Amino acid sequence: MKKRLLLLGATLLSLSSQAQLANVDEISAQRMEDQNIDTVAWIRNANIYLGGNQGMLHNWAAGGELASLTVNGVFNGNIVRYYNRHIWTNTLDANYGLFYAYSNSFQPRKTDDRLDYTSKYGYRLGGHNANFYISGLLNAKTQFSKGYNYDLPNWRDSSTSGFLSPLYVLVSPGIEYRKGSMLSVFVSPAAMRMTFVSKEYTSRSDVGAFGVPYNKTLRMELGAYMSARFQKDLSKTITYRGRLDLYSNYLAKNTYDASGTLIKKDNPGNIDILVDNFIAFKFFKYFSANFGLTAIYDNDVPFVPAKDAMGKQTQDPLRGLGWWQIKQSFSLSFNYKF
Repeated sequence: MKKRLLLLGATLLSLSSQAQLANVDEISAQRMEDQNIDTVAWIRNANIYLGGNQGMLHNWAAGGELASLTVNGVFNGNIVRYYNRHIWTNTLDANYGLFYAYSNSFQPRKTDDRLDYTSKYGYRLGGHNANFYISGLLNAKTQFSKGYNYDLPNWRDSSTSGFLSPLYVLVSPGIEYRKGSMLSVFVSPAAMRMTFVSKEYTSRSDVGAFGVPYNKTLRMELGAYMSARFQKDLSKTITYRGRLDLYSNYLAKNTYDASGTLIKKDNPGNIDILVDNFIAFKFFKYFSANFGLTAIYDNDVPFVPAKDAMGKQTQDPLRGLGWWQIKQSFSLSFNYKF
């Protein structure tokens, strides 16, 4: 009887200790939202959003696509390692969307495609309340599958991009201002950026592709870089995530062909810009309405108006935005957080 009581007591004590530990971890996680604290812990967080839309028409007087299906998914995850004054953060953003329609025999067409990974290590300067870190950053951006210009009648015959083409890799030391996991501003005066592209794309034009010269597979750049990130639960049902990246290439210069004709204007003042915004409105625990808006300016990706089979420019309601790359999305989805 005594042994059973001792065993029961030890079990309850163990459960109590685990509950206290879980509570401590929860409190630490809450404090880490907007504070830099000395602790030893792994903190992980991930959100998955899965959405879709289906429609079908028959003898519909107003007309429209006879049958269509849109599916999309968004993943945002991060793992953070805290070790006293050391911090190591890893963030992965992945988006993918497809559209199927009866009018093109349900051939899938991409509506979204993004793969973006960032790893950053920092050492906090000063004491427990200090917000500045000496940091090193690695960022890699690419896409999952081939991209096409769907305005062309033979679009299946020639892709415009592919997996790891382009692949942007940025490596840089710098200084980071950080307020817990809520706000981060990283600045580097010497960031090396590499662009990898298959010859399949750079051999099609005298100017190459994505800034990589004709028939080459790699371009090296050295410049100044800034990356600011902000994420916060604005309420129990609203989550916001924002990002701003700026890059200036010190080595940028005009490009000329063999005859001396100017092909492309460029200089360090042509700053590459990425602005990313995502808002999720949660309801019924596992469902949400999501709004995303991404804007990119890259001097190496000019705006070339699309043309139809007759050589005439196709209608583009956003033509006035010029070289800006714009992606906007809205979806109702099932989401899971862990």
